[in-house]
Amino acid sequence: MKMLQVQSSAILAIGYDAQTLQMCIEFKQGKVYAYCDVPKNFFDTFMFYASKGRFYDLFIKDKYSC
Repeated sequence: MKMLQVQSSAILAIGYDAQTLQMCIEFKQGKVYAYCDVPKNFFDTFMFYASKGRFYDLFIKDKYSC
């Protein structure tokens, strides 16, 4: 999965696999988490959201577990 670096105080990079609907988020402290059954449009919205950390807290954290 290709990871794309993003501008965020907490998140270093985000990756997405459209075939498996899996998204990975790499945090600046070094941990990488996988999220399953993530719709492509949801990933696209995340990538364009101004505050990646806020989007993560509101819409991803504790959701889309693998």
